[in-house]
Amino acid sequence: MIEDCGRRGDNMADRRQLYVEMRARDLDSIRLSTYRTACKLRFVQKKCNLHLVDIWNVIEAFRENGLNTMDLTAELAVARLEMVLSTLFYQLNKRMPTTHQISVEQSVGLLLNFLLAAYDPEGHGKMSVFVAKMALASICGGKILDKLRYIFSQISDSAGIMVYSQFDQFLREVLKLPMAVFEGPSFGYTEQAARACFSQQKKVSLNTFLDTLMSDPPPQCLVWLPLMHRLANVENVFHPVECSYCHTESMMGFRYRCQQCHNYQLCQDCFWRGHASGSHSNQHQMKEYTSWKSPAKKLSHVLSKSLSCASSREPLHPMFPDMPEKPLNLAHVVSLLESSNHQDEEHCLIARYAARLAADAAQQQRVPTDLPYSLDVNKQQRQLIAELESKNREILQEIQRLRLQHEEASQQPPDRGQQNPTLLAELRLLRQRKDELEQRMSSLQESRRELMVQLEQLMMLLKTQGPGSPRSSPSHTISRPIPTPIHSDSAGTTPTHTPQDSLMGVGGDVQEAFAQGPRRNLRNDLLIAADSITNTMSSLVKELNSDVLKEGKDVKKQKNN
Repeated sequence: MIEDCGRRGDNMADRRQLYVEMRARDLDSIRLSTYRTACKLRFVQKKCNLHLVDIWNVIEAFRENGLNTMDLTAELAVARLEMVLSTLFYQLNKRMPTTHQISVEQSVGLLLNFLLAAYDPEGHGKMSVFVAKMALASICGGKILDKLRYIFSQISDSAGIMVYSQFDQFLREVLKLPMAVFEGPSFGYTEQAARACFSQQKKVSLNTFLDTLMSDPPPQCLVWLPLMHRLANVENVFHPVECSYCHTESMMGFRYRCQQCHNYQLCQDCFWRGHASGSHSNQHQMKEYTSWKSPAKKLSHVLSKSLSCASSREPLHPMFPDMPEKPLNLAHVVSLLESSNHQDEEHCLIARYAARLAADAAQQQRVPTDLPYSLDVNKQQRQLIAELESKNREILQEIQRLRLQHEEASQQPPDRGQQNPTLLAELRLLRQRKDELEQRMSSLQESRRELMVQLEQLMMLLKTQGPGSPRSSPSHTISRPIPTPIHSDSAGTTPTHTPQDSLMGVGGDVQEAFAQGPRRNLRNDLLIAADSITNTMSSLVKELNSDVLKEGKDVKKQKNN
């Protein structure tokens, strides 16, 4: 009990906050009740972030919470309604970028309190499914055409004809929205409202319903509904015109031009609040503009309109079929998908579905029902079966055609000349480059082997010569040429030996330095070998120099003696 009292107190506080902010906008100073009501409901819509939600998002939230299968007269608890609103705004945040996320709790709290103030002022904590659907469908964002189509689907029968009692109930509930923003005296419900909207038509179809509610002007009791959508469409429209009363250099939103005073124009705030200056009077007829056209565009528009024979007026809405489209029963498809393998082809599923429909049609023919309705249902099902079978045959033919093309493509030899010439040229260049690299590798391996053979011979020569042995001349030792790699231009050959083969014929220290493992670094081995040659040559030069100096001293001694 204490928790319920505390929640009710929080709801009242949130409700007062919404009305306090709306009163701070000074919307009550708007002199025309239609604009005043539309502006107030637009304020509530934006404050609750409903302007970011269209009717399709609302329908999706209904389906996720199971409202689409509930009877319209069923009661919704406040907790269930709050869950629907939470789903609505959580899904909105998933669609919004991270920089434009909304506060779900705040939006749910404000919208829930507004709906309770409009439809549960006595605090029963319940609301019918029909009321929740009509209220959210009326004040959400999106296109008015889509909203009216959804509303009609809830108040019409299976034949697509509006039920007057349902439309009367719709007016009774939707007109509580203006009452919630204190506009009940102007747009309150009356028992004659439903018949006043459709006084001439006995049967109201979807097209008639849309023609009436989207006409200019619409029915008096609902004139605020299309105006609220027009307000949303012109909020960011810019008019480079100065207001004749407040002298603002530009206007945003609606623009009003007097039909009697020359070039007298007012912004929407001045017109709504009845401001006038000079010879202009509030009794003068004003024309409302929702866009700006330059004089050149106006002239071209007038000329094209005068030269055109046909009427340039666009229809208010597209024409819809008189008979509503019956929703597709997906239970058979779901059962097929659950029982069959996920790798089944599309034509198999269509064939199974067609067979299931045929079985259902035969079963319905055996069930004793109303004869005219059964004949219509069976006729529609037979047409659907024929269409599915035709589509199945087309799919099978297409699959057969693709299979034959695939087999023909797989049987074609690769050298029929149908390949891409650019691709073939690139393949030839790659193959030629591969052969050149292999030839280069072979030459380098041969040069490496010859170099190591020479190093081995030189080291053996140095080991065999002792300190007293006769030395070879420097020219004989140093003048052995080191062979350079020979580049071959021939292509298509492959190396006949591996890096291990290059050590054949080499032994001693050179083989030990170069062949200690398959992963030995060739660069390091060459550096070690070069250092060894350098050290050996330095030692040989020193020994030769010492011998020359010794011989010189002996010659000098002999001369002195």
